[in-house]
Amino acid sequence: MRIATWNVNSLRARIDRVEAFLERHDVDVLAVQETKARDDQLPLMGLQSRGYDVAAAGYSQWNGVAIISRVGLDDVEVGFADMPTWGEPAAAEARAIGATCGGVRVWSLYVPNGRKVGDPHYAYKLDWLARLRDAAQGWTATPTALVGDWNIAPHDDDVYDIAAYADSTHVTPPERAAFTAVLDAGYTDVTRPFTPGPGVFTYWDYYRQRFERNRGMRIDFVLGSAPFAEQVTGAFIDRDERAGTGASDHAPIVVDVDL
Repeated sequence: MRIATWNVNSLRARIDRVEAFLERHDVDVLAVQETKARDDQLPLMGLQSRGYDVAAAGYSQWNGVAIISRVGLDDVEVGFADMPTWGEPAAAEARAIGATCGGVRVWSLYVPNGRKVGDPHYAYKLDWLARLRDAAQGWTATPTALVGDWNIAPHDDDVYDIAAYADSTHVTPPERAAFTAVLDAGYTDVTRPFTPGPGVFTYWDYYRQRFERNRGMRIDFVLGSAPFAEQVTGAFIDRDERAGTGASDHAPIVVDVDL
């Protein structure tokens, strides 16, 4: 089975790229983040004509997650237990959706950005990750993949220059500890053995030719429970998808699992 994850930065704007990506890499399941659309706004006709089903949760303009699968889409859950809320009035954002696809429990996750250290959104991010860890530790007995945009670079070589991120989010000790806590709950970063660094990233800002200069960050991950991770046979980052006109600022990750 081939599973991929991609922050597309608007599914409506990049549906042609998504459809071409699915065909080119023969992807069975694609977890998507930042769809930036309500369910009724999603361009599904092309996906459905290719044999894919779609489960999504989203609102206009902000956030949004989806799972696109041609190997089943069962037991769909929007959000996880005790997921924190945000905003006025407080509400659960469209940041997590889970479904069982071909025997794998896939969670498409879009972790809050945090904005800046000390901001209420930073505290929200840490709380969100803690609640995710609490929920995810109960999912480890079966093949489970926690995939998506984690908005954390867990190691110094996951950014092009750690000095450039002084006092920034994504690299602070509390964020890194929150990421490690999810791993300690029973998960493994299944892509790193196949995509060793340094200089290997999944995100490049549009600002000042960051992609062309490879000034990026590795903030997108596939974390697998032991029954999933033990069956992974390969993984790669499709860096070419970050290139060209109309590209997302993230590149997709593709993982092969023999289940």
